[in-house]
Amino acid sequence: MIPQEIIRRKRDGEALAADEIAFLIRGLVSGAVTEGQAAAFAMAVFFQGMSMDERVALTRAMVDSGVTMVWPDLDGPVLDKHSTGGIGDNVSLMLAPAVAACGGFVPMISGRGLGHTGGTLDKLDSIPGYASQPDSELFRKVVAEIGCAIIGQTADLAPADKRLYGIRDVTATVESIPLITASILSKKLAAGLEGLVMDVKTGNGAFMDSFEGSAELAESLAEVATGAGLPTTALITAMDQPLASAAGNAVEVRNAVRYLTGEHRDERLHEVVVALGGEMLLLGDLAESVEDGWARIDGAIQSGQAAEIFGRMVAALGGPVDFVSRVDDHLPAAPVRREIRAGRAGFVSAIDTRGIGVAVVGLGGGRTRPQDAVDHAVGFTELASLGQRLEPDALIGVVHARTENAVDAAAAALTRAYALGDEAPEPSPAVLARFAAESAGP
Repeated sequence: MIPQEIIRRKRDGEALAADEIAFLIRGLVSGAVTEGQAAAFAMAVFFQGMSMDERVALTRAMVDSGVTMVWPDLDGPVLDKHSTGGIGDNVSLMLAPAVAACGGFVPMISGRGLGHTGGTLDKLDSIPGYASQPDSELFRKVVAEIGCAIIGQTADLAPADKRLYGIRDVTATVESIPLITASILSKKLAAGLEGLVMDVKTGNGAFMDSFEGSAELAESLAEVATGAGLPTTALITAMDQPLASAAGNAVEVRNAVRYLTGEHRDERLHEVVVALGGEMLLLGDLAESVEDGWARIDGAIQSGQAAEIFGRMVAALGGPVDFVSRVDDHLPAAPVRREIRAGRAGFVSAIDTRGIGVAVVGLGGGRTRPQDAVDHAVGFTELASLGQRLEPDALIGVVHARTENAVDAAAAALTRAYALGDEAPEPSPAVLARFAAESAGP
C-alpha cells in the first residue's frame, strides 16, 4: 500500500478499508508516514468525514498502536467517564471515588486543559506531591487497592493518538467528529474498560456550542465505542454557564473537596455527577436501573464514603495524607483577591461561559502554548449562576490573581461575561439528552 493513494481516495470521498486505515496508523507511529501525509489525511477526513465502520477501524488501529491494559484480578467492573471539556467542570474528582464506593473500579486517564477549557490533570497538579503520571505498576496498585486513580495518558497507551493529535492541533482539524471520536475512544479502549459514559457538553462554553453538533458527536461516540467492543452511553449536558461555582485549578479542587465533605454542593454540578454515576453503575451491572444508580451514587456522596476514597487516592498517589481535612493548608492561594459586585439589581440572564474560560487562561491558569507553565492558584470563585437574583451589592464572583494588573483585566472580563435582566430566564436541566447504542444498555 502507498500512503498517498490512500489519502487520495479519502480526499475524493471514498470509504477506506480497515487494513488501509491500519496501514496509515502503523506508519504514523513508525515514521513511515510523514507528518505532511498525516496532516493531509486529517484534512481529508475533516472535509469528507468517515462512515461508522471507518471510525471503528480508525479507533481500533489507534488502540493497537500501543499496549492495552487488562485487569484480571479485580472483583468488580472497570468503568470510566470522559468529558469533552468545559468551564468549572471538576466532575471527575467527585465521580471516580463515588463510583468506587459503589463497587466499581475506575482507572481514569484524563487530559490537560485545551483552549479555553480546563483539564483534570492541571487541577490535580495543584495538589502537592500528587503523581499525575505514575508508572503503570503504581497506577494498577492504586486502582486495585483504592478503587480509583485519576492520572494522565502514559506513553505506551495509544501512542498514535498523541502524534496525530499534535498534528491536528496545528492544522485546524481538531473539530473533526470522526477524529475526535477515535482520539477519545482509543485511550479508553486501551485502558481495558468494560463500560464508559461520555459527558458531551453543549452551549457557549463548549467546543461544540450547538446542540445539533453535540448530538452528532454523542451518537458517534456511543456507536463507535460499542462497535469497537466497549459499551458506552453518552449524555449531553449544558455548558451555558460554569458547572461549578469555581473556575481554575486549585479553586476547583477546593470546590470538589467542599462538595465531597458536604460543606457546599453546587446544585447543577451535583445533578451531573449523579446522572453520570448512575449510568456508570448501570453499565457495570452495579445498579438495577439508572434511577437505582442515581440513588447509590447520591448515597455514597452523602455518607462521606466518596470523600474518604478521594483522600486515600490522593495519599496513595503521593499527595498529603490529610488533604481532605486540611485542604486550605495544602492548596496554593493567589496573593491578590478581589470581590466583583453586580452593580445593579436584576436576574442573571446570560453568561459568556467561554469568556470566563478565556479569562482564566489570561490569569495564567491555562496555556496559550503547549510549553507554558500553569499558575494553579488563579481563577474565579463564588460565581453567580444563571437565573440567580442579584442585588447591586451581590457578588457575581471573586477573582484570584497573581498581580493587581491581572486582577483588573480579569475583573473587567468577568463583568463583561454577565448579563443582567429584569426577568429570570426559563430554567433548564443540566442533563439534556441521552444516547446509547443498542448493546450498551437499555
